[in-house]
Amino acid sequence: MVRDFGPDWIIEYRGVSMEQYVIKGGNPLVGDVTISGAKNAALGILAASIMTDDDVLIDNLPDVRDINVLLEAIEEIGARVERIDRHTVRINGSNIKEVAVDDEYIRRIRASYYFIGALLGKYKSAQVPLPGGCNIGSRPIDQHLKGFRALGAEVNIERGAVIAHAIDLVAAHIYLDVVSVGATINIMMAAALAEGQTILENAAKEPHVVDVANFLNSMGANIKGAGTDTIRIRGVNRLHGTEYSIIPDQIEAGTFMCAAAVTRGDVMVKNVIPKHLEAITAKLMEMGCEVIEFDDEVRVVGKPAQRHTDIKTLPYPGFPTDMQPQMSVALALAKGTSMVTESIFENRFKYVDELARMGTNIKVEGNVAVIDGVSQLTGAQVNAPDLRAGAALVIAGLAADGYTVVDEIGYIQRGYECFEEKLQGLGAMIERVDSDREVQKFKMKVG
Repeated sequence: MVRDFGPDWIIEYRGVSMEQYVIKGGNPLVGDVTISGAKNAALGILAASIMTDDDVLIDNLPDVRDINVLLEAIEEIGARVERIDRHTVRINGSNIKEVAVDDEYIRRIRASYYFIGALLGKYKSAQVPLPGGCNIGSRPIDQHLKGFRALGAEVNIERGAVIAHAIDLVAAHIYLDVVSVGATINIMMAAALAEGQTILENAAKEPHVVDVANFLNSMGANIKGAGTDTIRIRGVNRLHGTEYSIIPDQIEAGTFMCAAAVTRGDVMVKNVIPKHLEAITAKLMEMGCEVIEFDDEVRVVGKPAQRHTDIKTLPYPGFPTDMQPQMSVALALAKGTSMVTESIFENRFKYVDELARMGTNIKVEGNVAVIDGVSQLTGAQVNAPDLRAGAALVIAGLAADGYTVVDEIGYIQRGYECFEEKLQGLGAMIERVDSDREVQKFKMKVG
């Protein structure tokens, strides 16, 4: 089983209001939707932006909670953060006074561990508390620590924090025992300012790994091979300022593609890189959907009768684990029996019990879900257990007969910008509410 200490899971949310989504299902989604910047790329890029003393301008940032929390953490350690507009930020790391990241931020966002690679690379020292975790499976950071030690750092875990120091970082030949996006990005950042050429084998190939590498290269790093399983990083003395635009979000795009399929709609998904979506496109086509690719758009047309298929999640370019819940909803309404095998996390089917309230027929044995398709879902009150499962429950509600209320939507807001507004633009009857009274008002309004 591939393990990764990935950024897509919440640790703790403080002060999140009791907001819900209320949905009346039955409307096919039709129209155009524009995809935001990639959250997972932006998290690594924002951490890497502090590795120079010059100004760094980053645009196409998604306006989601994870990004805003990370920007707070960057400001907290002394960097200057200037919000130019909703999707553009200027960062200057010349006045960083602190290589210890505050515990408060770590509890709120898992991707703060990228500060270890960034601070270790620039200052040869970092102190970052270990995040806690949801019960979604084993996600140790042993591969991160192995990489830092190979580069010459002394790394210890004391009182719940990773403490790393080095007199000098020296290049090394590093083989990752398991494919890990987080470890690949973290080691790449530290090695960018190490002495000599680091060779990183069995590296993750995800689009956001490539985007972080391209960003570092635009700052003067010398990284070759990102997107393949062997990355070569020749260390440089310093990094300089840059202006950079983040790639579109592969998972947000895939979510809307699945929503079109589930509601039997017709959606043009705009501002995407179709190559990043090939695994999702292939499975939707196997189900009988029509998928038409353009230069930076993908049109998905759902069909009245969609077929079963089998899916196994794998590291990129395989089928993404972050799309597994959304695709499972599509298969729950397809004719026949499908099998979904989860090979990245061993406990990512917690949403299945919630879907059962809506009339699905899914049995989970270990890391395999056997899905017998049904002809109709019915609305219910459900609870979002995490980010992607929450999005999947919303999609199910859009296709269900009657009303669905999704609780714990703070998870969804971590990774989707203007989710309900984008869905409304496609004809969905969905609203964000924070009281039973507002739920009743919505029901009276939409009839």
